[in-house]
Amino acid sequence: MVEISFIIVNWNTRDILINCLNSIYKTVRDIDFEIFVVDNNSTDGSQAAVRKHFPEVTLIENRTNTGFAHANNQALKMMHGRFSVLLNSDTVLPDAAIKELLAFMKDSTETGVAGVQLVNEDGSRQNSIDNFPSIETEIFNKSLLRKLFLHKYPSKGVIYNNPIEVDSVIGACMMVRKEALDDVGFLDEDYFFFLEETDWCLRMRKRGWKVHHVPGVKVLHLAGHSKKKAPWQAEIEYYRSLYLFFRKNRNFSSTLTIRILKPVVVFINLVLNFCGNMITLFQNERLRNKLVKYQMLFLWHLLLCPDSMGIRKKP
Repeated sequence: MVEISFIIVNWNTRDILINCLNSIYKTVRDIDFEIFVVDNNSTDGSQAAVRKHFPEVTLIENRTNTGFAHANNQALKMMHGRFSVLLNSDTVLPDAAIKELLAFMKDSTETGVAGVQLVNEDGSRQNSIDNFPSIETEIFNKSLLRKLFLHKYPSKGVIYNNPIEVDSVIGACMMVRKEALDDVGFLDEDYFFFLEETDWCLRMRKRGWKVHHVPGVKVLHLAGHSKKKAPWQAEIEYYRSLYLFFRKNRNFSSTLTIRILKPVVVFINLVLNFCGNMITLFQNERLRNKLVKYQMLFLWHLLLCPDSMGIRKKP
């Protein structure tokens, strides 16, 4: 019987995808598993590389970029495992990581979703937990909230020795129980990129399933390769998903408030970044990139958030 179904969604990340797949085969031992790679119309030869190096992998080739939620759902509907592991292509599994995560899920039968501690190449921790978006998290500085209210806003700034129950986990590496999937349903395909796993975790919790962060299981996360290929477009997709999350999960007044205040915050950041670029005579690349991001975000809001801008382009 298949124990774990690995699901990897890929969009133009051929080389790191191959590394990710290699890490599964090198580190997952004595566990029956299957692997699905869902390719969202990559143009970098990803599909050919998977077919050549990993012919046993089930490769799903989409003709367009269908988005993260839809692509995962394609494989979730085909999986045979008791558990699925949603894995970003920019992750690398260390020895025993999946074995330890699986052991936790088998012991904690009320847990529907479990996430890991994501780490950088130097071993430093990444934020692997997230709170459900609220007025506070989206208007105030998240780093400040995490410092002032440690229990309400857990973060990488606190070392956790044992698994903790959380709102949501970062979806770069998360294990999902098949029974919870059958109970709650698939990822919401209204989300194209960002917050689909957050919405899923919220739905899990509403149905009585727990969501856990398992800090003892560490997974290397190279972070944001797809986003780096289209930085301001990806930022627009985040805002689009954020507004969608509020519309689906918050009341009308909160949704209206966020739709009014977020563009104001974008405009303030645009002005501050323009001033910073003026002071540095536009010689700082990081500041220039930020300026472009806020320019495009502000323009997107001015144009009333058209679908034609972003990664998912609709006429």
